[in-house]
Amino acid sequence: MLDGAADDGPGWLLHRALIALVALSVGAVILESMKDIAQRYGLAFRAIEIFAVSAFTLEYLLRIWTAPEHTPYARMTPTRARLAFICSGTAIIDLFAILPAYLSFFLGFMGSDLRMFLLLRLLRFFKLARYSPGIRSLIAVIEAERRALFSSATLLFGVVLFAATAMHVAEHNAQPVAFGSIPASMWWAVQTIATVGYGDVTPITGAGRIIAALTMVTGFVMLGLPVGIVATAFAEEIHRREFVVTWSMVASVPLFRSLDASSVAEIMRCLRAQSVPAGTPITRRGEEAHSMYFIAAGQVEIELPQNQVVLGEGQFFGEIALLRRTRRSANVRALCPTKLLILDAFDLRRLMRHNPEIGKRIEEVAANRVDFTRAARQGDIIEAEIISRDDSPLEEEY
Repeated sequence: MLDGAADDGPGWLLHRALIALVALSVGAVILESMKDIAQRYGLAFRAIEIFAVSAFTLEYLLRIWTAPEHTPYARMTPTRARLAFICSGTAIIDLFAILPAYLSFFLGFMGSDLRMFLLLRLLRFFKLARYSPGIRSLIAVIEAERRALFSSATLLFGVVLFAATAMHVAEHNAQPVAFGSIPASMWWAVQTIATVGYGDVTPITGAGRIIAALTMVTGFVMLGLPVGIVATAFAEEIHRREFVVTWSMVASVPLFRSLDASSVAEIMRCLRAQSVPAGTPITRRGEEAHSMYFIAAGQVEIELPQNQVVLGEGQFFGEIALLRRTRRSANVRALCPTKLLILDAFDLRRLMRHNPEIGKRIEEVAANRVDFTRAARQGDIIEAEIISRDDSPLEEEY
C-alpha cells in the first residue's frame, strides 16, 4: 500500500494524507523563517514538526521492513533487500526528510547554529514525487533524454566560453575590471545568454556590441534546445500512456510474478494502457478475442453464464485469447474508474520468440486452469475455451 498508487480505499486515503502532511510541513518551514509569524505561532510550528517527523519516521521504517516484498528486491535475502532499499534514491530522500529533526535535537544542547538544517528540511518536498505520476513521468523523461540534455548543456557551456573569450579580447582594454579575464567575462556571457541582462556589465566598443548581439541571438537557440527536448519527450510519454505503467503494477500480476527483471521489462514495453470509466463495457460475450487485460487499478465484473465474478487490482481476464483465437465467453464491465493494461496476441508471439520463459509460464497457467470452475477468480474462462495447443498452434496467424 505504501508504494503503489492507490485510487480508492485505504491506500487512496493514506497517500493523500502523506501528500497533505508533506505540504503542511514544507509550508511550516517556510513560514517559520518569518520572525513575526514564528514568534506568534511557534508552538503550532513545533507541533507540526513533531507530528510530521514521527509520521515520516514510521513510514521510513515500514518501507525498510517491507523492502523484501518489493519486486526489485524479491530475489535478495531480507537483509540485502533492506540494505539495497536504504541506498536507493527515494530512501535517501526519506532519510533526509527526518534526519535534520534528530540532528537539531542532539546538537541543540551544544548551542550549535541550526539554520544549516533548514535546507535539508525542505527536501521533504521531493517526497511528493513518489505519489505523483506526473512527476515520475517527468523524471523518467529526463532520465531517458539524459544524453541529449548533456550534449545540449555541453554546447551551452561552449557558447558561454566562446562569448566570454571574444568579449575579453574586445573589451579588456576599455573595461579591465569587468572584462579583464575570461572567468570575469563569463558572468556577462551567462547574463546575456540567459536574457537576464542586469545591466551591471555592458560592452562599450563596436566590436563588443557586435559580439553581444550575436551572443543574444545564440542564447535564444541554446536555451530553447533543452526545453524542446524535454517538452517533446514528455508529450510523447503522455500520448503513449494515459497513466504511468510502473514496475510494481506489472510484477504484481500473478501471471508475471515469477519472471525475472528482464522479462518484466520486456513485457512493459508491449503493454498498452487504457482508462475505463465506471459502468463501461470492456468485452462482450460472443465477440472475437485477440488480447488479454490486466487490472492495474479499480475493479471489473465478469458476467459468466452461471454467476458473476468481481476481479480487482493485480488480477486479469481474457487470457486464453493469447493462446487461441476464440470468442468471449462473458461480458466484462468496469465497476468503478479502472486502469487496464492490454497485451495483444501478436505481442505475445513476439515475446515468446525472444523469451521462451514467458511462453512456458503462459502454458503452465493454461494447463493449471483446465480444472477451474466457471466461478474461477483468475479470469473469464469456460471449459470450451481450454483447447490444446496441438489443435491450434500459437504460431498460426490470426
